[in-house]
Amino acid sequence: MKKRLALGTTFALVLALVGGSATPLQADPPEVVIGSILPLTGGLATTGRGLKLAQELARDLINGHISYPVTMVGGYGLPHLGHARLKIVFADSQGNPDQAKTVAEQLITQDHVVALLGCYASAQTATASQVAERYGIPFLNPDSSFPNLTERGFKWFFRQTPHDGTFSANLFQFLSDITKQKNAKVRRVALVSENTLFGTGAADAEEAEAKKYSYDLALRMPYAANASEVQSEVQKVKAANADVIFQASYLNDALLFMKTYKQQRLNVQGILAQDAGFIDPNFVKNLGKDADYVLTRDVFSLNIKHRNKGVPLINELFKQRSGGNNLDGNTARDFTAVTVIADAIDRAGSTKPAAIAKALRETKIDGKRTIVPWRGIKFDEKGQNTLGNGIIEQIQGGAYETVWPFDVATKPAIWPMPAWDKR
Repeated sequence: MKKRLALGTTFALVLALVGGSATPLQADPPEVVIGSILPLTGGLATTGRGLKLAQELARDLINGHISYPVTMVGGYGLPHLGHARLKIVFADSQGNPDQAKTVAEQLITQDHVVALLGCYASAQTATASQVAERYGIPFLNPDSSFPNLTERGFKWFFRQTPHDGTFSANLFQFLSDITKQKNAKVRRVALVSENTLFGTGAADAEEAEAKKYSYDLALRMPYAANASEVQSEVQKVKAANADVIFQASYLNDALLFMKTYKQQRLNVQGILAQDAGFIDPNFVKNLGKDADYVLTRDVFSLNIKHRNKGVPLINELFKQRSGGNNLDGNTARDFTAVTVIADAIDRAGSTKPAAIAKALRETKIDGKRTIVPWRGIKFDEKGQNTLGNGIIEQIQGGAYETVWPFDVATKPAIWPMPAWDKR
């Protein structure tokens, strides 16, 4: 009853915002059950809870009556399945690959889900998707960027986000463009990355791009994920005397490194991050002004001109549920993933996994029908979305400003970043 009241309140707000009226169905429609594996406890729990809120919002809009210009939203469930309501069963990976594998099997064998979403961290996505492949269950990954996830020959795995190969190319193209624009000299780059699949894949892609652009690799330093302190690691970075740091870290590690960079007065021209912890709302909340000038690749921004007019309204609904946090690259991708899997199930007109997988392979969603600023969503034969792209943001005055590509920038990039004693 509490859930129904909350849902009614949400749709009442939507009605107030966009006008219209809702006519409830006379009988409760059936449910279609999917599973979602997220890190709801452990070191990634803060991020995981935000992802869960985004997925729940997408589910409620799909099951509701009010239509936004977003795929599958406002159809009162799944029209081709008798307006069946979408149900998401959430499972906690605890940020652990083995646990992700265990709960994937439970969702399939005990909850009888027809498809799976997950798992944010690439290492957990790798193990959980192996289980889905073995059982023949479609697995849609919203946000894991380790490139090799789509190189395993899997038939049931689909990745919505661009991967670190694309993102690293974006970062180095930005670096080339900004140094030309600012007449800056950059020769030496350092790669700092956590040592799970995410960080390793990012560093591999960055090293390849560094060679392509003929930069000197001053340091490649993997570190233990969820480290309690990084004094010696930062000393190594400082000794490398790099002009630029490329960094791949989840939230807790990103905070720890930034605090230690300041403590040791490590000054570089720029820090270019692979989103993850650097786009989490708690990054700026925890660091305050010390977060300023960091650059990060991203897949979503509220301050660019969105082609989809529903984005501000959906963001307002998300802020109500998240305690005031805006959608970010992580939560926007997870919101989108729920609409994509719902669209596939509805087009399949069936809850049979093979029919859903076939519909996913036939997916072709125009970017105007998503909340992410991509060209669209279309999967290739390996299950990789070929229409995704990245942007570069910089934290300026506590806000994420789009600075690249230059033609969609909301503010010019500040380069180089000021030394710690000049802020």
